[in-house]
Amino acid sequence: MPADLAVIGLGPYGLPLAQAAVAAGISTIGYRTGPEQGSLSAAEQRRMLAQGFRTTANATELGRVRTAVICAPTPRGADGGLDLGQVETAARTLAARLRPHTTVILESPVPPGTTEGHLLRLLESGSGLRAGRDFHLAYSPSRVDPGNRDHTPANTPKVIGGLTPACTESAAAFYGRITDKVVRARGLREAETVQLLETNFRHVNIALVNEMAALCHDLGIDLWDVLRCAETKPFGFQAFRPGPGVGGHAVPQDLTAHAGRTLRMAELAQEVNNRMPRYVVQRAAALLNEHGKSARGARVLLLGVTYKPDLADRQGSPAQEIAVRLMELGASVSYHDPHVPSWNVLDHPVPRADSLYEAAADADLTILLQHHRTYDLQGLSVKAQLMLDTRGATPTGAAHRL
Repeated sequence: MPADLAVIGLGPYGLPLAQAAVAAGISTIGYRTGPEQGSLSAAEQRRMLAQGFRTTANATELGRVRTAVICAPTPRGADGGLDLGQVETAARTLAARLRPHTTVILESPVPPGTTEGHLLRLLESGSGLRAGRDFHLAYSPSRVDPGNRDHTPANTPKVIGGLTPACTESAAAFYGRITDKVVRARGLREAETVQLLETNFRHVNIALVNEMAALCHDLGIDLWDVLRCAETKPFGFQAFRPGPGVGGHAVPQDLTAHAGRTLRMAELAQEVNNRMPRYVVQRAAALLNEHGKSARGARVLLLGVTYKPDLADRQGSPAQEIAVRLMELGASVSYHDPHVPSWNVLDHPVPRADSLYEAAADADLTILLQHHRTYDLQGLSVKAQLMLDTRGATPTGAAHRL
């Protein structure tokens, strides 16, 4: 029996959409565009399969659905812009099977203008059909927040922008089966730019507090107390937290590679956030030195190497660069993460601590990179010889904070 929906791309954007669709009773198939890493647990994926979700390698099935959503990853390319290779592959695969009256929606992060430009041409040339007349074409920014139990696809408003008003309404009718609220953008470019703004908003604000963290450390000011007080303001302020770097699948864009235009704030934010792993290592080396130890030969334990708490996803995690820089200083690095059973750095396995408290007691320095719920930070801070907390999660005075 043909499915209602085909999700093309089963990575960080596609799997959550498929999960929401099958939970809403929509018959859904998934089609992979390449090696992809999603954020759903094995139990969640088993539940999806029990609800009727299935994956297929048969591209012919893509031509039997009413709605096809392209969710292919768009990582940063060699030129600094987004690599649209998997989106192009997905579009060509779909175009060869595309049938009239299908609704095609792009959810992958792309530069504004991509849907009505490059994607439209690929779909029309490969199918012989005309967008807006023979099939509907729309864009909807993915609003996935892995692990967030408060904001789910069902209660997160979905932005829709279509090539024509009819395209918008067709896409809105589909998403209306999944979410409580659909927001109609004026058009494709406006919807694409929503994604651009939301992603850069996150990176710019994290960059601001990351710079504040370094400044406050130099001035002897407790940034975490500053944040605690500042977030009591009921208007005009939203609290962000500093950290060892910014991970995740959403890549900040300054548009230089695609449109020849620069968003200076996004560019600066990226520079600031990219410096954070180096800053963490500098702080670590300084702490060791203050306690009469050299980074060379020091035993350093890294706690939490994923990009987000309580998930196994390591996409863009700063832990990789921090480990490399520590090793370059001559430190002996080990790690603990309840979600990561093995971890390689520079093509070599990093020793995993089996007994967490013993490892913390044995290490010259323990660095908290990610605050997983399972970590008893009060107990760990007591056991550790020396601890650097990059997340501000330990009790006040229990560890050195970023």
